[in-house]
Amino acid sequence: QVQLVDSGGGLVQAGGSLRLSCAASGRTFRSYAMGWFRQAPGKEREFVAAISGGLGAAVYADSVKGRFNISRDNAKNTRYLKMNSLKTEDTAVYYCAAGRGGTYYRRYDNWGQGTQVTAAS
Repeated sequence: QVQLVDSGGGLVQAGGSLRLSCAASGRTFRSYAMGWFRQAPGKEREFVAAISGGLGAAVYADSVKGRFNISRDNAKNTRYLKMNSLKTEDTAVYYCAAGRGGTYYRRYDNWGQGTQVTAAS
């Protein structure tokens, strides 16, 4: 079992940047794929980005490609999501998750508590 704590959310002006962090416990954390998902009020949970546990290959949703970057620091057991050029439509609660990887949320078994990101116009 992996325990995740995500942080780094906040309120920024549209066009600004934030970096989310996901700190994990568990010796086998680095073998897990890590994903970021988001959920806005009244909307379904949406895939944002993921990074594999082995080679660290990254995949992004089309809506964030070129603006967001997912990365990892295995020494710190932490994964990051750097968000640039934020848009108002990026406003949501962001969740990190660990699991088998991919874009489907049911492939992830361990979830952080969520962190609010608000991009104001």
